[in-house]
Amino acid sequence: MKIIKRNGAEVSFDITKIINAIRKANNEVSEGNRLSEAQIQEVAKNVTALAKDLTRAVSVEEIQDFVENQLMDQKAFAVARKYITYRYTRTLVRQSNTTDARILTLIECNNEEVKQENSNKNPTVNSVQRDYMAGEVSKDLTRRILLPRDIVEAHDEGIIHFHDADYFAQHMHNCDLVNLEDMLQNGTVISGTFIEKPHSFSTACNIATQIIAQVASNQYGGQSISLTHLAPFVDISRQKIRSEVAEELAEVGIKDDEHIARIAEKRLRDEIRKGIQTIQYQVVTLLTTNGQAPFVTVFMYLGEARNERERDDLAMIIEETLNQRIQGVKNEAGVWVTPAFPKLIYVLEEDNIREGSKYWYLTNLSARCTAKRMVPDYISEKKMLEFKVDKNGEGHCYTCMGCRSFLTPYLDENGKPKYYGRFNQGVVTINLVDVALSSHGDMDEFWKIFDERLELCHRALMERHKRLKGTLSDAAPILWQYGALARLKKGETIDKLLYGGYSTISLGYAGLYECTKYMTGKSHTDAEAKPFALSVMQHMNDMCKKWKAMHNIDFSLYGTPLESTTYKFAKCLQKRFGIIEGVTDKSYITNSYHVHVTEHIDAFTKLKFESEFQQLSPGGAISYVEVPNMQGNIPAVLAVMQYIYDNIMYAELNTKSDYCQVCGYDGEIAIVEEDGKLLWECPHCHNRDQGKMNVARRTCGYIGTQYWNQGRTQEIKDRVLHL
Repeated sequence: MKIIKRNGAEVSFDITKIINAIRKANNEVSEGNRLSEAQIQEVAKNVTALAKDLTRAVSVEEIQDFVENQLMDQKAFAVARKYITYRYTRTLVRQSNTTDARILTLIECNNEEVKQENSNKNPTVNSVQRDYMAGEVSKDLTRRILLPRDIVEAHDEGIIHFHDADYFAQHMHNCDLVNLEDMLQNGTVISGTFIEKPHSFSTACNIATQIIAQVASNQYGGQSISLTHLAPFVDISRQKIRSEVAEELAEVGIKDDEHIARIAEKRLRDEIRKGIQTIQYQVVTLLTTNGQAPFVTVFMYLGEARNERERDDLAMIIEETLNQRIQGVKNEAGVWVTPAFPKLIYVLEEDNIREGSKYWYLTNLSARCTAKRMVPDYISEKKMLEFKVDKNGEGHCYTCMGCRSFLTPYLDENGKPKYYGRFNQGVVTINLVDVALSSHGDMDEFWKIFDERLELCHRALMERHKRLKGTLSDAAPILWQYGALARLKKGETIDKLLYGGYSTISLGYAGLYECTKYMTGKSHTDAEAKPFALSVMQHMNDMCKKWKAMHNIDFSLYGTPLESTTYKFAKCLQKRFGIIEGVTDKSYITNSYHVHVTEHIDAFTKLKFESEFQQLSPGGAISYVEVPNMQGNIPAVLAVMQYIYDNIMYAELNTKSDYCQVCGYDGEIAIVEEDGKLLWECPHCHNRDQGKMNVARRTCGYIGTQYWNQGRTQEIKDRVLHL
């Protein structure tokens, strides 16, 4: 059994430390109030059993809570007081400097919590450690100075989660849709250098990757770009190449237009290949100032093209993007593996969804890519036009920001829809399971506590808004001055972009399944329990609408992609309420509105069921189906994609993509348990060295490749197939 120390380091459980701590407290009281040695041993034994029952690494704080409770059970109140006093005194000493120990263990790579915090950051790399060190300082400032005490306490207790506190000290926003079109067409400035409109497709791709890196270094969430913004440069290259070919052939006496066109198209295809390769490899190999490859999503939507020529050119770009992702990237052993980024989104529309439609070949290619490399994810144009409707009653189709955060429909001062150049101010998540358990099953009490917790989230979200208010455009020129998000003047604040719906701010939620299970005794997939679950969703939407009217800020309900927080929430719930079967008996809680990962349900039923909840999560959410290796069954992948088109706005297929560098095994790397800890193991050679294997899994809407904490690992292990 493992113990997580306060500095994040993981050590083996040692019962003698419990016994010695109790003995010290015992010796401080009068003889008549002391425990016998047998009683001390019994307390230590009971604490050990309680820790083992949690089937995960237990924190020192949890162990001490168990000791206090056991001392009370023994009616050793004097000993318990001494133990609690000593614990409190040590806490005060530690609080005199809250960051040193964590930073030191981080540098030495033995901070288990930080090592597993982000599945796309390698904590042994200097740049990642530098970002984490800065994050520890930021969190310390945030906790002690910047946030109200009750919000900090609610965050610590897992009642809410104040996201990205490690970036809160700076005036930074969450995620955005980069206005690549403006930057490429009108020029931009990078590191003080003016970058003019590119004169070829390959140059446009190169500039795009520089923009991606700059944007990633000035925010902390995901960003999205559209391939449509690169499409006009295909024809610029075409005309340039045709002129060069005509000139070359004229020198040898050839003036055949058909011959010129054929050679020019071949060279153009080669330039498209090189341009897309630049984006693929640059994104994978870039390390931004936050210590990881840019979290970027590439949007592939034929419907964005302005004319048939541009649409066909965009189709060529999409085709090349899919082909290169199917191939993958080489790992250090020279083997083709699945990269985490860029994330790809492919829009399903009438021109590509049915066999025989003009761009069906792209959809077929997309299905092969999903089966092999887990992307792209799919947006249904049909459903999105139904759900994302502006004040004039017109529907719009556009990409999310990063993995799932969606902007609300917005019309600019000219009455035209605007999405690129907009952003999200930040996220605070409510733990719905804690609301339910705090009510003890009393429905009236549930709604009362729910409103109190939502108001807490409201105040926490306003702290995020106030932190951005007054930010000068000079803080991130690439974002605010040079076109990524705006063209503000030097010295101008970003305040006008924070109001009126230009940007959004997100109320996140987690654990709808467990909340419903506790309050109704049934899963929210049950017809009797579903109305309650929907009413919870509607109530949060109603509150967002109320806050929006109050502040003229676009609050929006968001299905939080809990990564490490799913484990944190689970541990906090177990500490506050104990183990409750079907509710707190896992080391994770369920993301957003999802059907529980252990619940047996077929892919089509799951997508249909979750579509109702996705519609009530306008700030973002994604549904998924868990599938086996589908490379030999592309028709089944296409069937799921066609079902997505008709039934749900945004969904993905989860499969596996692993490789063992020791023996060359390329099947599924297994999760095994040893001494209460979950480990990754090659089923062929039993290699457990995470540095010598490549594992790619879906984590909340994006691919993770750097492993996960114990809660998320258990969730991955528990997943059942839906197909």
